[in-house]
Amino acid sequence: MLIDDIPTAGGTHCETTALGVLLHHVGVALSEPMLFGIGSGLSFIYWDSKQQEFPFLGGRVKPFTLTENIARRLGLGLRVQETTSPRKAWEQVRSRIDEGIPVGLQLDSFDLEYFGSRVHFAGHIVALYGYDEDRAYLVDTAQQGGAVSTSLESLAKARAARGPMSARHRSFTVEAPAPLADHTHLLPAIISAITSCAEDFLAPPISNIGSKGIRTAAKRVTAWLDRIEDPGRDLPLIALMMERAGTGGALFRNLYRDFLTECTELIDDRREAELVFHGRDLFAQSALLWTMVAQLIEKSGVTNDRAHLSKASRLLEDIAVLETTAMTSLSGLSGGPRIG
Repeated sequence: MLIDDIPTAGGTHCETTALGVLLHHVGVALSEPMLFGIGSGLSFIYWDSKQQEFPFLGGRVKPFTLTENIARRLGLGLRVQETTSPRKAWEQVRSRIDEGIPVGLQLDSFDLEYFGSRVHFAGHIVALYGYDEDRAYLVDTAQQGGAVSTSLESLAKARAARGPMSARHRSFTVEAPAPLADHTHLLPAIISAITSCAEDFLAPPISNIGSKGIRTAAKRVTAWLDRIEDPGRDLPLIALMMERAGTGGALFRNLYRDFLTECTELIDDRREAELVFHGRDLFAQSALLWTMVAQLIEKSGVTNDRAHLSKASRLLEDIAVLETTAMTSLSGLSGGPRIG
């Protein structure tokens, strides 16, 4: 059973790729940057614990939050199912496919047979559009191949994974109660998304998230050669995850820059357009610096030279200033930040 007319090219980021497939099926066509932006997808987190082999730098909100934000802001129906039963989980998904409805799945990418880099990440999201007796047919990012397949056994294992960011066999579908009008009618959702994202970034609840988190990373990165057991292996892996692990490069800053660029074409109000232009330009600058930081982290691992991490620390401080300024500017849209 394969659902027809499914876009299988794949995007940059797993969640926006999967959501794009589901939305296309109900007649909603939005670019990947627009999906990322309306979902208030941009963030930052510095996460480190004794259970981790190395620190984690993340540039987005936690998995599935983006999907929930988009559904709420666009007035879409979002049907989410979770269960502890593998049998019931497959029945839930199979019944939707049999009805001709593609399904989003949250799972651990480690168990997917087509994945090139076998790293545990239970916040990975794909779109399922078909199955047969042996295999499941999925849409993943372009980097992973776009239209891909994996055995039903491996899919079940991936969906049953436990650990950080995992969900209980989560599956979801979307419904559009009415066709979306042209993109100018998206402006209320766009403004709400931008200001909400800015508020969360500027006033995070803890010091390892948002603007505070970047400064925390700047302080901690200089000690990574002492913190990490195998810098030659792990520092290049951190850099790889920042640039190529579904981030679109620059830890999702390229995606957000492109979202803001698209927004400038929709906003007529001169003052608000100037605020978005300013934010876009600052994120374009920070994106370049994030790529430089990743390169320095990799060089430090290859050479075992602390000087590269010291330079990365200084660049992270510069990024914190740029992005705080950008988000402060963007929070001025329509009277200031708000939760939407």
